Amino acid sequence: MNQLALSVVLAAPHAWQAIDLTLRYLRVQTVWREIELILVGPSRAGAPAIDGCWGLQVLETSGACSIGDANALGIAAARAEIVALAEDHCFPSPDWAEALIAAHQSNHAVVGPVVRNANPATSISWCDFVIGYGFWMEPSLAGPRPFLPGHNSCYKKNILLGYGDRLPEMMESETVLHFDLAARGHSLYLEPKARVAHTNFALVRSWFPVQYHAGRVFGSARAAAWPLAKRLFYGAASPLIPLVRLARCLRELSGPGRPAQLIPRLFVPLLVGLVLDGVGQMAGYLFGAGDAVRNVAFYEFNRFDHVPESDRRAAEASAPK
Repeated sequence: MNQLALSVVLAAPHAWQAIDLTLRYLRVQTVWREIELILVGPSRAGAPAIDGCWGLQVLETSGACSIGDANALGIAAARAEIVALAEDHCFPSPDWAEALIAAHQSNHAVVGPVVRNANPATSISWCDFVIGYGFWMEPSLAGPRPFLPGHNSCYKKNILLGYGDRLPEMMESETVLHFDLAARGHSLYLEPKARVAHTNFALVRSWFPVQYHAGRVFGSARAAAWPLAKRLFYGAASPLIPLVRLARCLRELSGPGRPAQLIPRLFVPLLVGLVLDGVGQMAGYLFGAGDAVRNVAFYEFNRFDHVPESDRRAAEASAPK
């Protein structure tokens, strides 16, 4: 009997078919027999048949659940001491789980992977990738980070459970969670041996609203405990956010081994996306999340509804058989 080393939470609240590709990547993990897979979906009926791993749990949730709700549900049920989050549109390398397990032997609360763009054919995909994951873009060096990739990092379960009933809320914007963990003295570590390929929004009609709603979720979560005066100050300062973040994005693209040649092509759409994110943050600081959590969940799940058909076909062709 193999020893349990890692629980992996993978949510598909609307339809089990959405996670087919990710499951193909998980099944070829070098430590597959040491992984507990926790599927969070619409019903136990019709759940994928899984064999060869340490164990399987299928948890039911409604299609209206948020990202934080689904992941918190899986985390609470996990039987391993460390829990990794997976997505229907993010594909781990075969040694991803093994690298996360090894890194967690050190006293890190969170270990994150390096990320590459899984659908690099369009400028919008690159902009979405750089805004969301540029800080951990491949290649990156190992070491401490102030925050790590949301929805794709690996946690010590007991630390997360310390948030109690607040855990679903904290999992909505993991950047804010990571800031809080760092403020409490916990270590967050980027492990380049753990690699994932992330599928990004590649259609303008999806990407524009996502930038606004994601910014609003972040702003609301960040300001949840702030006094009114601080919320007003950050709301007033929000117009500066796009310029600050644009400089960071360009710096990430210019790093060693990074695709700096894309900067002229991406400059304008990057700025537009960051402006929308900044407007969303302003709304979050001043007025709270509103419907943004539900709206983000609509776009986050079933990612292949928000990319060109050619991206979908390429992802299916390159996945393990």
